[in-house]
Amino acid sequence: MSEVSPAPPQLDELIELFYGDSTQLGRFEFCQVDHCPLKYQQLLAHNAHMTVTVERRHGELVDVQVLQDRVLGNEYQREILLHRKSDRSVVQYGIVRLKLNLIADAVRDEILSRKIPLGRVLIEHNVMRQVQLSALWKVDCGSVLAQAFEVPEGSITYGRTALIFLDDEPAIELLEIVAPENIDA
Repeated sequence: MSEVSPAPPQLDELIELFYGDSTQLGRFEFCQVDHCPLKYQQLLAHNAHMTVTVERRHGELVDVQVLQDRVLGNEYQREILLHRKSDRSVVQYGIVRLKLNLIADAVRDEILSRKIPLGRVLIEHNVMRQVQLSALWKVDCGSVLAQAFEVPEGSITYGRTALIFLDDEPAIELLEIVAPENIDA
């Protein structure tokens, strides 16, 4: 790995991949870990794949729904929802930007098939990876997130930006927002 640390994913840049007006998605406020409710800390404040984390939280596997995606040169961008298999409830929203040249052909083909969550693909192919949490965000749901999570606009949830290194190279930038939860339960 190079001596220079890579820049963390920029929230605005990730949102702008799919939305000209970021408030369609929501209003974001940086959140220190210790200022996030405990359940959201447990869901987001770690260096693990969110696919595994939400599956553990909900006690079942999740499916991916790709809302939008595109390949631009060497870059793949996609907007996704993760659904519980049992009742199709949305448990996570995400935006992903990844460098295709850092991914083996078989892994790339499976990601581009749009059938399996990214984290699951990387795990199943045993890709050498390291997830690095960048920032936590308090999110006031805009119309897009409210519709996806089936909650009123203005509902509060939390998310994170993260960077995944593949074979020690910064390869995947993520915005991951979990569905609002009853934090008293």
